[in-house]
Amino acid sequence: QVQLVEFGGGSVQSGESLRLSCAASGDTYLRRYMAWFRQAPGKSREGVAYIAPDGSTVYEDSVKGRFTISRDNARNTLYLRMNSLKYEDTAMYYCAADRFGHGLNPWYKYWGQGTQVTVSS
Repeated sequence: QVQLVEFGGGSVQSGESLRLSCAASGDTYLRRYMAWFRQAPGKSREGVAYIAPDGSTVYEDSVKGRFTISRDNARNTLYLRMNSLKYEDTAMYYCAADRFGHGLNPWYKYWGQGTQVTVSS
């Protein structure tokens, strides 16, 4: 099976940066496609960024140019670098993984427990 543990969230001011990490364990093949999602209170979960095994990426429109998804396969870690944070980026952020690629759709089999990001204006 696969386990995902996120960390790196916190409270920041608008315009500041954060880097989220997701430590992955378990079968590498089952978690070869990975993504970051977020969910704000009262809103549905939305895909933020996706990375395929070949390193290709997809971003949600509102984070393009500000967020960067990357992975270090040797460290079994997924990252989300978030720059120029805005109040509307406030949400619980989740790491997700699957053996199939689902892009920014929430169809992933494996999920972490989430890490909170709070941006004050």
